[in-house]
Amino acid sequence: MRAGATPDDGLPLVIAAAGAGGLRLTAVNPAAAALGLRRGEPLGRVRARLSTPPHVHPADPAADAAAFARLCLWAQRYTPSVVPFGPAEACDGLYLDVTGADHLMGGADKLVADLAARLARAGIPARIAVADTPGAAFALARHGREEMACVPSDETEQILRPLPVEALRCEPAVAVALKRLGLRRIGALLDAPRPPLARRFGEALLLRLDQATGRRPEPLSPISEPVRYGAARGFLDPVGSQEIVVATARRLMAEIAPRLEADGLGARGVRLSLHRVDDVVRALDLGLSEPSRCPDHVARLLQLRLERLGSGLDAGFGFETVRLDVAATGPMPGRQAALDTGPVPPGARIAGLADALRQRFGRPVIRLSPRASHVPERADRIAPWRTESRHTEPWRVERVVLHWPDPDAGIGPRPLVLFDRGEAAEDVIALVAEGPPRRFRWRSRLHRIAHAEGPERIAPEWWRETGIPRDYYVVECESGRRLWLYRDGPNLPERPAAWFVHGLFA
Repeated sequence: MRAGATPDDGLPLVIAAAGAGGLRLTAVNPAAAALGLRRGEPLGRVRARLSTPPHVHPADPAADAAAFARLCLWAQRYTPSVVPFGPAEACDGLYLDVTGADHLMGGADKLVADLAARLARAGIPARIAVADTPGAAFALARHGREEMACVPSDETEQILRPLPVEALRCEPAVAVALKRLGLRRIGALLDAPRPPLARRFGEALLLRLDQATGRRPEPLSPISEPVRYGAARGFLDPVGSQEIVVATARRLMAEIAPRLEADGLGARGVRLSLHRVDDVVRALDLGLSEPSRCPDHVARLLQLRLERLGSGLDAGFGFETVRLDVAATGPMPGRQAALDTGPVPPGARIAGLADALRQRFGRPVIRLSPRASHVPERADRIAPWRTESRHTEPWRVERVVLHWPDPDAGIGPRPLVLFDRGEAAEDVIALVAEGPPRRFRWRSRLHRIAHAEGPERIAPEWWRETGIPRDYYVVECESGRRLWLYRDGPNLPERPAAWFVHGLFA
């Protein structure tokens, strides 16, 4: 029964739809079930049998499907893997894969209790079962004795044995034939020889049996949240030309842009899905540096991506459907159009360049983001190039990154290349104990110093950890290379100072 469909509590209510021989019952409430009414019974027979006919509501499949879709999306509060029942399960339930998510609710028992309580408050009757396999969970929920059951991992087969063969989600004709042979319970099927079952009923029955007991996996395809901003176009004749794909994507973005503008949003990321005639889908994801609704900008980036892929796109026999979805959005307030077309703002030019480089080279554009620390290796971090810092995306961090100082910070010179951590310098010789070295060995090569500047003392952050101050020197080798060295503390009899190379100037 649909939630909230009963007009008066305690009165019998049924839902009827056209079927074989006229109207038949598709759902009954508890009061109608107490009178002996069952799903599939002809409505005319019900009216003839009862002196007081029940309330009859016409079936509304579209409303039922919409309500069920909303229920599936609501169930994602427990786990992102929500799978609605298919025709084999009569399409009136859903699977929740709570593996790795039940601990967020304090365990499977508390999750089931919370789910049951929320459904009861919404007036939705439900039977809930937790098991190791989807087949076992369905069998217990549909044919078990308890309305809520949680089966331990090592008792799945024992729990399934007394259940009827219909619990395996096999065809009704197969279930009837099994009962005629005396195989009424799942336990009888488990004890029966498999070759005769396969010859008589085919592989489908054994597949369902193995899926329920966990001998064979049962992959499930979870639902995804509907895309709010998307458009698609199909072709009678498959297309494979890059120019046609780019032009189609431009028209699709032009179709999506008014909806984004109405909500004050712009596209931060888009996904182009190309459906081949052999049901293979090729997807291309584009990330934008700042929100955009410009079809030309999106088309230009897609063209760069397709040019980089070349034959790697593999159009096969052609694409029959091109779809464009906005995967991420960002605020983009409306602007009044200027009367004259002035120069493009520098920020827009930089954002366009960053997006073009990202598509051309296939790697994200990164930048150095300053941090509140005076320790060189903590003074900044690698971050994706963004106009708004609250948006993030995965990026790759290299071991050696470009580094430059803030000219207004009042600190000494910093190398162009800064290592993540200092690399040890060996065989160091210095004329003065507290002075710069004259020669040292680094990366298996001997370096002789022609000129040195410093020291610059950088103390550790006392609020984070205790350590020894570093004395940094800018040294120029006889070969012309300029390095950034530091001595880890003073030279002491019980602790000789260690030297490290922390960066390169040239």
